[in-house]
Amino acid sequence: MTAPALYRPPAPRPRSPLPSLIRTIFRSERDLLSILPIAAYRELITTLGASRRTILLVNAPDEVARVLSDPDRLFPKNDLMVGALLPLVGNSIFTSNGPTWHQQRAMIDPAFSHMRINRAFGSMAAAVDDYETTLDQLAHSGESFSLDGAMSHLTSDIITRTIFSQSLASGPARAVFDAFTVWQRSVANVEIRRLLFDPPFKQIAQPPHVVAACQRIRGHIGTLIDERLAPGASPLDDIAGAAINARDAATGARFSREELVDEIGLFFLAGQETTASALTWAFFLLSQHRETVERMRAEIATVVGEGPVEFEHVKRLTFVRNVFRETMRLYPPITFIPRVAAEQTTIGGRRVRRGTMVMVSPWTLHRHLTLWDKPDRFDPDRFSPDRERSITPGTYLPFGGGPRICVGAAFATIESTLILARVVRRFDLDVLDAAAVEPISRLTTRPMREIQCRVKTRR
Repeated sequence: MTAPALYRPPAPRPRSPLPSLIRTIFRSERDLLSILPIAAYRELITTLGASRRTILLVNAPDEVARVLSDPDRLFPKNDLMVGALLPLVGNSIFTSNGPTWHQQRAMIDPAFSHMRINRAFGSMAAAVDDYETTLDQLAHSGESFSLDGAMSHLTSDIITRTIFSQSLASGPARAVFDAFTVWQRSVANVEIRRLLFDPPFKQIAQPPHVVAACQRIRGHIGTLIDERLAPGASPLDDIAGAAINARDAATGARFSREELVDEIGLFFLAGQETTASALTWAFFLLSQHRETVERMRAEIATVVGEGPVEFEHVKRLTFVRNVFRETMRLYPPITFIPRVAAEQTTIGGRRVRRGTMVMVSPWTLHRHLTLWDKPDRFDPDRFSPDRERSITPGTYLPFGGGPRICVGAAFATIESTLILARVVRRFDLDVLDAAAVEPISRLTTRPMREIQCRVKTRR
């Protein structure tokens, strides 16, 4: 029997810098993973290639923490990342910096309480109920389906119930999901040509079709908000309601309608896209590693028995959760966290000029040869209590770090553990062309081509 640690999931083989760069330039996909040289996985601080802007990749855990916490406000959001997301989420807490960010974060904080699990678990479970019905139908018909699309639909249903207290089956909510699907396939957070040839701080514009998709998404979200702002509308205790009722502590001002679209668009993006990415990879890994599936089923049987999977059960499904954690290590949803040096500084004793792109990459940090044991192998047991103590602090950042760390981390972990447990308990997923699966960095870490699979009811 093959041990879990021996399986190497799909990932680009690092090359020397020049072949990596040439390969990427002549590929149609905008894929930063293929441009990463072997030094990115060996050096704690290294310069990536040669371009009009210096790109400094930071893997040293202490310096990563400094860049992401940014106590001296030296490393604001990079122009390329902001340019990718600005048409969708405007000047929300994801794209803003400095005092504006602090003001927005203070106002939006009450909405985060709706991502607490004791409030959201019912919505999660209801969405999974509907999804199991879909899987039963697919198992009966034998029809193939897109794993990526299925996970996007499921996580969208959960976050829509959490934000707007309605399922994805409603017309406006479904319209938001459909427009997001178009946008996700088109947008890239870092364009290779811009990375090589554009100067620092250049204003970045997205292609017209991406902007059009953003406008459709914002229009549909605006429709949902208008329903809540209409005279006589019944107040609901959800994320949208908390954002509508938010006040600035100093002035008492509310978010404008446009600002509500910004912030709620960000909630939808963060709650759907990143978790869908992680779950897509988790189910792919499980389709290739049946021994892990059997271990998960044994744990589920011991902890849950034959009844429904409740919140208290999910907290005790340690191995199932560790499968999710290891998936997030191998395929972190946010592949790159680009920052820009606002002024001259030093990192790890190196002089860093103003305008330098300072790149923190969970992808390289999680696969670093000097920081992890067998980093390119699938090994959920590395997060077991006896082995987790040996993990170097600051080397595992699936949800980012610093004050901008994802506030939905606990939500996503419980959500994903629940989904994995319920699907694995009842179904087997078979990937149709596993050898063709290859990761690519778009906005998140996604398969280059959709993963097609079939499902069977477990016997």
